[in-house]
Amino acid sequence: MNEHTLDLHGVRHYEVDLKVENFIFMNQDKFPLTVICGNSKKMIDLVLAILNKHSSSFREGEGFDYGKFTIYKL
Repeated sequence: MNEHTLDLHGVRHYEVDLKVENFIFMNQDKFPLTVICGNSKKMIDLVLAILNKHSSSFREGEGFDYGKFTIYKL
């Protein structure tokens, strides 16, 4: 994985807000960014809430890309 990707496997739900926000704000100059949640519906919902809170432009993965978010701008 490269510096433009945040993998949330192994991250606790209570840590998601801080990790995702820090990742997005610290890497604003490197869009598009990728956040990988895996198959956890709870994790996906947490990331969606963060992205929507900041009115981010993003694409949520489907099919083989389920649990993956590509963020285009903040």
